[in-house]
Amino acid sequence: MTRLSEHLRQATPVIAERGEGVHLYGTDGRRYLDFTAGIGVTSTGHCHPRVVAAAQEQVATLIHGQYTTVLHRPLQRLVEKLGSVLPEGLDSLFFANSGSEAVEAAMRLARQATGRPNIVVAHGGFHGRTVAAASLTTSGTKIRTGFGPLMAGVAITPFPNAYHYGWDEDTATRFALREFDHLLQTVSDPDDTAAILVEPVLGEGGYVPANSAFLQGLRERADRHGILLILDEVQTGVGRTGRFWGHDHFGVRPDILITAKGLASGFPLSGIAAPEALMHKARPGSQGGTYGGNAVACAAAVATLEVVEEEGLVANAAAMGARLRSGLEDIAAKTEAIGDVRGLGLMLASEFTSPDGEPDAATAVRAQQAAADEGLLLLLCGPWGNVVRMIPALIVDEGQIDDGLRAWAAAVEIATVTR
Repeated sequence: MTRLSEHLRQATPVIAERGEGVHLYGTDGRRYLDFTAGIGVTSTGHCHPRVVAAAQEQVATLIHGQYTTVLHRPLQRLVEKLGSVLPEGLDSLFFANSGSEAVEAAMRLARQATGRPNIVVAHGGFHGRTVAAASLTTSGTKIRTGFGPLMAGVAITPFPNAYHYGWDEDTATRFALREFDHLLQTVSDPDDTAAILVEPVLGEGGYVPANSAFLQGLRERADRHGILLILDEVQTGVGRTGRFWGHDHFGVRPDILITAKGLASGFPLSGIAAPEALMHKARPGSQGGTYGGNAVACAAAVATLEVVEEEGLVANAAAMGARLRSGLEDIAAKTEAIGDVRGLGLMLASEFTSPDGEPDAATAVRAQQAAADEGLLLLLCGPWGNVVRMIPALIVDEGQIDDGLRAWAAAVEIATVTR
């Protein structure tokens, strides 16, 4: 008898039969409030009618027009549509399937464009599971362990994770920038450094936002040394943080932007954007892939971007995120088990800690599982697995936020009774 790998462990007991909006329906007949959104993928909700219609129409006309063989209209429309939301000057695009592929494409472009070998990443970042992407990932050892040696040419610099260090944000930021300068003097000379790669909000690393001083400090140093600034917006992009791009909160411009997850409402699609002059420096033949820029995925992405714009989902993410955060903070204030609530927009998390401030994964797991029993689907993150995250679809409304908060309050109470 064949079966799935035992290492593909599900975070909830649900066997999903169908999805609609912010809800999943299990084969048990129960409706669940889905605050995972497929790890931030179903940005317009499950099976948004506009996205479904676009995909159905495309399936009936052209499923796969391999984009290094022929062009197709959905790809051309997507390039045009993204042009209206990309940062100014990022006018050249390459598409792939997954975030890992896009990360590797960005890294490859940076090395080829600069002629330099090294990539600096921020501690706690998650950039994927393929060998190169895993080599760039420091959100947890489970991504990197057991298949080394990893790719060479990677250096790690601190992220201003104030709660982790037990400092205020200004102190953590000064430390992070000082250590980056130190790294350039001791580990990776600027002449050997192609790029600094960072998430505007750490994802798997615990939903820790960056800040303006940190990202602008990296931008200034990148400009000074001829280093490229790559922003990994795989999870933070397409409205997730209450701005269209996560970096929009911080007044900084990237040289290369990476996008995926919420771009196509569940269809596999990722991409990188860069100035045309920079993209031109990629070596001929270095960009490609059999399924990248798939016609159905591109059609779904165009529909997704139209829905995000026409239904005001970025503004909704900001408003509903504020409502959700307020509720999470109220719940946290009633229990010492939650040490921190943080995030941006609809990318929020609660970190569980012991009375002496140590990570408390056991209580976090109990809360996440109790939430599923209450009909609320959530995920864990953070190096110790002690952070419970909430990433509902951008279409979520006030009533659904309040329902989620009621379920979460009950789950936290259940989880902390035996603590």
